[in-house]
Amino acid sequence: MSGHNDARADGQGRIYQATGDQYITEHHHHAPDWSGPDSVRRPAVGHTPLVLRDRVGEMDRLRAAVEPGVGNRAYVLHGLGGCGKTAVAYTLFQYATNQAGRLGLWVNASDPASLRAGMLAVAADRGATDGELVGARSGLRPAADLVWHYLDRSDHPWLLVLDNADNPAILHDGGWLRTSPTGTVVVTTRQAATYWWPGAELLQFGVLPREDAALVLRDLAPHAGSIEDAAEVADRLGRLPLALTLAGGFLAHQVIESWSLADYGRRLDGSTGLDPIGLIEQGATAIGGDSRHLPSRTWQLSLDALAAQGLPEAGHLLRLLACWSSDPLPLSVLLGAELGPTLPASHVESALRGLIDHSLTELAPGQMRCLRTHGVLLDSVARATPADQHEQLSSAAARLCLALLPEVPDRGTQDPRVNLLAPHVIALLRRTASWATSQSTVEAAAECALRLVVAVHRAGDYASAFSFGSDAVELLKPRLGEDGILLIRLRQRVGRTLFRLGRFEESEALFRKVLEDCERTLGPEAPDTLSACRRLASPLVILDRRPEGISLFRRAAEGYAQALGPAHPVALLARSDILEVSTEPTDVDAGPGLVMECRREVGEDHTVTLGAELNCAFTLNRAGRPTEALPYIRSAFAKFARRFGSDHPIALNARQTLGATLRALGQNTEAIAHLEEVTEGRAMVLGPNHPWTLHAEELLNQYRGSQRAS
Repeated sequence: MSGHNDARADGQGRIYQATGDQYITEHHHHAPDWSGPDSVRRPAVGHTPLVLRDRVGEMDRLRAAVEPGVGNRAYVLHGLGGCGKTAVAYTLFQYATNQAGRLGLWVNASDPASLRAGMLAVAADRGATDGELVGARSGLRPAADLVWHYLDRSDHPWLLVLDNADNPAILHDGGWLRTSPTGTVVVTTRQAATYWWPGAELLQFGVLPREDAALVLRDLAPHAGSIEDAAEVADRLGRLPLALTLAGGFLAHQVIESWSLADYGRRLDGSTGLDPIGLIEQGATAIGGDSRHLPSRTWQLSLDALAAQGLPEAGHLLRLLACWSSDPLPLSVLLGAELGPTLPASHVESALRGLIDHSLTELAPGQMRCLRTHGVLLDSVARATPADQHEQLSSAAARLCLALLPEVPDRGTQDPRVNLLAPHVIALLRRTASWATSQSTVEAAAECALRLVVAVHRAGDYASAFSFGSDAVELLKPRLGEDGILLIRLRQRVGRTLFRLGRFEESEALFRKVLEDCERTLGPEAPDTLSACRRLASPLVILDRRPEGISLFRRAAEGYAQALGPAHPVALLARSDILEVSTEPTDVDAGPGLVMECRREVGEDHTVTLGAELNCAFTLNRAGRPTEALPYIRSAFAKFARRFGSDHPIALNARQTLGATLRALGQNTEAIAHLEEVTEGRAMVLGPNHPWTLHAEELLNQYRGSQRAS
């Protein structure tokens, strides 16, 4: 050969060049590319609990499974990430090895490589030869069969823990999960689907009871505060063992500052500018945990597994759920849920099934089918949601709530889903505020809040309506301003709940401010302005400022009649208001005619007609005409009670007027019976110290006194 050759070798390649013949012999010796765990006799876990709190029933069952002579058992500990499944397995492991005389074997089953290496190490521990292990590692013999061959022939009873088996397909496809007469198997997993675990007994784990959750914090940080302080922080953390451990570890290892539990709890609400999830995760360094011990990471592991299984939509559905609260969410909210190509409506069912199977959410027990997702999970998911998805998610959440909330709810019992939606609407308002969504989305969320508060108010639950309404106003004020029409309507509803709760002075002050805002921004004749007139008039009459109140009632009635026509339902309502407060003979005489007009225009059973009958009877009886009043009040009471229930506040009002009318007619026994029902009903619905309850008691005593005197 002649000439010049250039060549280059990479890696383990070789190049030989020669000008004559060469004979080359190479021998290659490669060390096996395999490494196993350092130990299968010790649990490969980070932080272990000082004391395992709660879990008494589950631990009794598991301890019985490692008693002498017990075998052929497999137990699957499943639940939400961070709920303490590994802690239970660790505690059982310690009991089995230290007290029950068992050999303990611990394998990390989080991925195929770790599982295979760990199980082959188990085989080596139980007597497998080097040759057998090399054959299994090289694929020349079935690895799982080798492991179980030696487990079955173990000369010592054992407990095998397969920890973090969140992808059961790894166990299933390799045939790694079996039972043996010589031992007991325990698996920890987030995967709850029963079809993955044939023949195994499933034990579900969730959050801790309040008392035990508080004790976890006290175990870790005993000097940080009282048991009551610990319980409050535990509630804020959703009583999730992982979050409790992180919080307690943080408090126990602070160096520069020394926060109390109360200090920590105040910072969790975000008011100090600290991110709550970031604050919780600061405890990870104190307990020496890996990424599985970070709330923001532990859920992502499950979402990654779902995506690998062909369900990326599950992540988008979870981000939608993060717009709402951790309280039970009616499943019907998700009817019609879709987020375009990322979550088509046809994929919502499979996405939800995936979340449930991976313990990222759960079906809540109860008569109504509901979904419940842990609050720390929701907050951490919301925190990690990309900003370019905020608008679509919060808009969809508002749309789905609006589909269930009645636009114009009637008085009386509401759809049970309405009350269940209350915490979710408030959570949505908070989320839209923190995500800085568009004005239209904020307004859609505000419309949800308004419908909710109106429905709860009309059901007669004034305390809840006041709470929801007040929260909504405070959350929406920075975005809508006090002059925004939706906020004006919410403030009016809050004023109405204050009035119904007997807080007349506060109601009057709020209505007066609302009226001023309406007149300035909407004009004196706008429907919302006239509504504010009606609402302000009611507390003024009760607070002995009757002339001003009657003037406002007349202004509203005249304004509605001019704007909408005298026969419009709202105009009829405003005209009926005057009957209740005016003693003018012309107003009293107009009562029967107004009732007839209402029956003709809106129907005999319409709420407007029933209110007119009630007010007509009230004014006729007050004017000394009880015989004329009686048919109207009997009709109104019977229909109110039948339609809304005899304990609804409007039915109790009608019953009181019926009692007063009967007393005026000398029918004292029946009148007293009605007042007794009113007093009892108001004490139950409004409370024993409500002004209207006390007034009913006063009337009842008067009626009883008159009967005794006669």
